[in-house]
Amino acid sequence: MLSRSAARPQPLTLPGLPGVVLGGAGYAGLFRPVGAAAAREALNNAWQTGIRAFDTAPHYGAGQGEERLRPFLRGRERTDYWVCTKVGRLLREDPLAVDGTDGFYGAPKRSRRRDYSALGVRRSLADSLARLGLDHVDMLLVHDPEDHLEQALRSAVPEMVRMREQGLTAGIGVGVNTVETALRFAREAPIDCVLIAGRYTLLDRRAEAELLPECARRGIAVLVGGVLNSGILADPLRRTTFDYETADFQVLARARDMARVCADYGVPLRAAALQFPRRHSAVTATVLGAGTAAEIADSFEMLNTPVPERLWHDLGCA
Repeated sequence: MLSRSAARPQPLTLPGLPGVVLGGAGYAGLFRPVGAAAAREALNNAWQTGIRAFDTAPHYGAGQGEERLRPFLRGRERTDYWVCTKVGRLLREDPLAVDGTDGFYGAPKRSRRRDYSALGVRRSLADSLARLGLDHVDMLLVHDPEDHLEQALRSAVPEMVRMREQGLTAGIGVGVNTVETALRFAREAPIDCVLIAGRYTLLDRRAEAELLPECARRGIAVLVGGVLNSGILADPLRRTTFDYETADFQVLARARDMARVCADYGVPLRAAALQFPRRHSAVTATVLGAGTAAEIADSFEMLNTPVPERLWHDLGCA
């Protein structure tokens, strides 16, 4: 395995709206189908608001997320936008694929197979570039390798380093939901970026103690996704899903308490939730989960809603 000293991470500069990346799961049909026209409208709305950075993956809609980016990006100057995709899942055409598999609806009839081998990740990127219509990506992440950790570190990462050296990607990293996995990659692999989902939010700050300081020390960019924790921080009175499952009583009570505190200041809870990650100096950008034009417009409004410093104090974020 390559030593950490082989990495030369550079500060990650994203074009467009500072500190904002549009995630690709929403417009690829996560939790509900999103038609092609609605996805196109969402992407166009994101561009109009100034978003130029896009995070996607083969997993998102069984390739549909990448395929929807292709016509949207066609004709735009390559230096005007930034694209991240992921490796670890290979796709194959499968007429027996069941709609709603892994939470994605309205997706093409394809099945996923985990593969973190050198050959697998190289094939994965080649397939992704074909779906995207690009000759390189700006960031390539190992996706959800928790159950394949040793293979990912010993096989996938060295091959990704070679692909970085060959110009197929400008940077490499890991995209996960678990702090422990992200820490292993930060400490053991020559990576440029960590995307940590759901672990640096108003409700769950597990990334704060070790992961964010570790990345800051090593010059590793941090993207924070899942900031609404599967929807509970958007509206805890009507949405009770936390980390893809029904929230337990304590989590739901905390979220509703936070909503009441925010309401006292006339600030929507989701505004505080979306703005929270960028208060930490180690965080490079927030990955938005919005998947429709209306959700993107709302996210943009929430990101620009003034949040008094006293409110952060009352939420325990000072």
